[in-house]
Amino acid sequence: MKAIILAGGLGTRLRPLTENTPKPLLPIKGIPIIEHAIKNFARHNITDIILSIGYKAELIQEYFKDGSKWGVQISYAIENEPLGTGGAIREAAKNINDTFVVINGDNLADFDWTNSIAAHRRNGAEITLSLFPVEDVTQFGIARLDNDVIVEFVEKPKKEEAPSNLNNAGGYVMEPGALAVLPPGFCSIERDCFEKVAPLKKVFAFRHDGQWYPTDTLEKYGHADLNYIPLSDV
Repeated sequence: MKAIILAGGLGTRLRPLTENTPKPLLPIKGIPIIEHAIKNFARHNITDIILSIGYKAELIQEYFKDGSKWGVQISYAIENEPLGTGGAIREAAKNINDTFVVINGDNLADFDWTNSIAAHRRNGAEITLSLFPVEDVTQFGIARLDNDVIVEFVEKPKKEEAPSNLNNAGGYVMEPGALAVLPPGFCSIERDCFEKVAPLKKVFAFRHDGQWYPTDTLEKYGHADLNYIPLSDV
């Protein structure tokens, strides 16, 4: 099975840390953010990994090379211009013909890929999203569920109006056919794919009960670096 790591962003909200270092190489507990993700994929026997990169791509390639250091095979999809999350996944997945997984590279999580993939297949899903419970629903897109089917996401609802406390944690199991709804060029996987496929009752939830730390701001990055427990220490 192939995995895609979305790691092409500029990391503007993490400046000055990202002025010379691309966001995927910023260290958490002493090693780059996406190295934690690569180790977790390997833990679940997912060893064919595509890094979707853009900003300072050469530094990322120089660090990870072909992935053999971690017992995986790494290839690269390079964005010469911004494609958005949808366009980046479409480009990276253009030669994928079977179920694949995707993560947002700026989220730090110990996703249970073995069980989320099993649930995806059991449900006959087109897309399975890992959801994580959050304390402050007003800061996230919150899922409305019908059993395990995701009906919609309500963006930053008031606490009393939130349909659940479950946020999109940025870990996806997908079928290639789900990408057919994406428009050409720059697009969003959330708005231009998930929201279009959801009415077909083919988008399912998998509840992630492990660790999840966003790292897209200096405050969140510092919190993750302080609190994340590396898999080697679990």
